[in-house]
Amino acid sequence: MSTNVVYSNEPKNKQKFTEEFNKFYTGFASTYDIVTKIFTFWRRWINSAIPHIKGPRVLEVSFGTGYLLKQYAAQYDTYGIDYNEKFVTLLKEQLNKQGVLADIRQGDVQALPYEDEYFDSIVNTMAFSAYPDGIKAMSEMRRVLKPGGKLILVDIEYPRNRNWLGMKATKTWIAMGDIIREMQPMFERFGFEYTEEEIGGFGSVHLYVAEKLKNS
Repeated sequence: MSTNVVYSNEPKNKQKFTEEFNKFYTGFASTYDIVTKIFTFWRRWINSAIPHIKGPRVLEVSFGTGYLLKQYAAQYDTYGIDYNEKFVTLLKEQLNKQGVLADIRQGDVQALPYEDEYFDSIVNTMAFSAYPDGIKAMSEMRRVLKPGGKLILVDIEYPRNRNWLGMKATKTWIAMGDIIREMQPMFERFGFEYTEEEIGGFGSVHLYVAEKLKNS
């Protein structure tokens, strides 16, 4: 069993980091939904967010091709934002075909184009580890979330029991360029009360349901 826990350093050139990830996802866009359908474990991971969503107003940050958003969009006043223009175009087309109304925009998590305390829930799955500045990203999501609102986040962390397979999985994500952060101090810094559950990847995939404290 390996207990060597090393968290990532954030990139010095944050814009370059973002553009490189964006280029990768642009090339991956057309096959992302296919991958999601084939790899059922990935679908199970991100679907774990759905039971925790509360409305009426919901924002999904970094929705990718919108696999998850399309499942709940018709139930809420739904908003979505993603940095990748191709993802935005694809999701708008798909929602239009389904006759589902949602406010879908291109934009940056570090400068969300919404009013303070606007959303009841924010959903963010397998994306936080691709942000070059975790503090700015968390600060913006907290800003637009109502007091008592929920941030539902799924992403990679080390397994609590430090089992070999889970540790290997986490370090593989790091090797691929993802930024793995210790999330407890991040939530505490921004006034969230949260629960944490290991939902897959031998303990490397975590579901966080964080409530913005009303007096924070």
